[in-house]
Amino acid sequence: MQEAIRNWIQQYIGEGDFVVEYPTSLDYGDYAINLALVNAKNEGKNPRELAEIYLEKLQENLLPEIEKIEIAGPGFINVFLKRDFFVQTVGEVLDKKGEFGKNDSVKEKISYEYTNTNVLKPMHIGHLMGNVIGESLSRLAEWNGAEVVRNTYQGDVGLHIAKTIWGIRNSEGIVAGKNLSEEVAYIGDAYTKGSEVYEESEEAQKEIKDINKKVYEGNDSEINTIKEWAKDISLRHFRELYKILGTEFDGELFESEVAEGAVKVVEEFKAKGIFEESDGAIVFNAEKYNEALHTRVFITSQGVPTYEAKDIAHAIRKYELYNFDTSFIITANEQNEYFKVVLTALGQIRPDIAEKTKHLSHGMLKLTTGKMSSRKGNVITGESLINEAIDSVRKIVAENKGEEQISEEDTEKIGVAAIKYSILKQAPGKDIIFDIEKSISFEGDSGPYLQYTAVRTKSIEEKAREAGVEAKAENPTDLKLYEVERVLHRFPEVINHAYAELAPQTVVTYLIELASAFNHFYAEEKIVDTKDVDSSYKLALSQAVGQVLVNGLNVLGMSIPQKM
Repeated sequence: MQEAIRNWIQQYIGEGDFVVEYPTSLDYGDYAINLALVNAKNEGKNPRELAEIYLEKLQENLLPEIEKIEIAGPGFINVFLKRDFFVQTVGEVLDKKGEFGKNDSVKEKISYEYTNTNVLKPMHIGHLMGNVIGESLSRLAEWNGAEVVRNTYQGDVGLHIAKTIWGIRNSEGIVAGKNLSEEVAYIGDAYTKGSEVYEESEEAQKEIKDINKKVYEGNDSEINTIKEWAKDISLRHFRELYKILGTEFDGELFESEVAEGAVKVVEEFKAKGIFEESDGAIVFNAEKYNEALHTRVFITSQGVPTYEAKDIAHAIRKYELYNFDTSFIITANEQNEYFKVVLTALGQIRPDIAEKTKHLSHGMLKLTTGKMSSRKGNVITGESLINEAIDSVRKIVAENKGEEQISEEDTEKIGVAAIKYSILKQAPGKDIIFDIEKSISFEGDSGPYLQYTAVRTKSIEEKAREAGVEAKAENPTDLKLYEVERVLHRFPEVINHAYAELAPQTVVTYLIELASAFNHFYAEEKIVDTKDVDSSYKLALSQAVGQVLVNGLNVLGMSIPQKM
């Protein structure tokens, strides 16, 4: 409808840099148009006077969906839609069901790279945050018609690998007979042990650096065996967490796969003057291309490629694999300056790929103790946060429902939704303070609240089935126009806007508004009533709200429990 109104304005008033937006309150209509405010200066008129002129032209040619238009404030033109339009939307939702809100407007192949864990180390809460944001952006693109490729680029070479191998060699070595959780804990302890001794002992530091060199060379059979054993455990564990989070990657790509190519590409473009030697290392002087940037090492004096060099080779490899139109790399904002340099270097090597590659950064996820450091292994893991949320949900259910428990699968869905909602309700660039108690609340501003509302609509549907009431999207005879009807139709527009602006938080805001409006409607109206002629429409509206909540939560990577 938003686009139809824009076209209508352009047809009868003319082109202009105006917006068709939702008013701050439904008291001001379903849409507000600021054309008079935009054009007033050029027209030499008072905005409200100009709005009066526009209003007269538009009233003569109202769209069939429009009930009335009026002027508000300094010169906004407010549009009020007919109930017929809202009833038709209810019918459309019920007809399309899980497809409502989808479109095919995006004709691109888009690569989303996110999570980017380091094997032999735990998935920390920063990786968890990247996963939640990356998955939601991927789903938004799919809902708008894009062909999406999900991939994760994992560190399987580097000092953290050497520290863990040292820790394993100086503990029990490769162990057998443990389950996956025990093996993961053992590898985590080995990393912590290696990290601590690296800081405390020059002799151990030298040993770890020697291990690191051998990892790159790949010629030491004992080191290779330990690495591959631990890597397999890490990956199986990560995949378990991805499954809980609802992510299935199309590609798991590794640093070690591009190390050799990284050296070759840097050497090739060193000969072309893009890179240069400095104290035995090979560096990229980004200041030559942008004075706000800085110099970074791409090949160390030992001949080892750095993250920077491998990211260049990785970008080229990824393009060869996927032939994408656009590639998004999603990381914490700590890497903003790093990626400015890397993408500038890529622009000198493969400008075609650099032009299609975008770095999206997110803030940090903090607990009450603030940001946690993984330097010595004292990291808050993604798994521990997920488990804490699920355990907290389990306690709430036990306290409130007594013996009437819900399934473990549903408990998991609620816990995951609590975390995802907390991350996605703010713009991706902002830091987030995670409050476990607020996040798992079944009331108000939370993921479980949205799930609870969706489950409520399912309960109403079941009650109607037992009573023999059938849902019908037809004009009610004696029912006032409710806010929930006026909010429901916005969903496809919100999804489109959220994709275009890379803003999943707008979907969160919309769903909370819809759930709140529905619960207000639920409190005022008896939906299932065999004696009420409007019960069929109320039921249809309830089912439509439930479906949009399901669709919206799906876009955000959340599932609906069977029971709450």
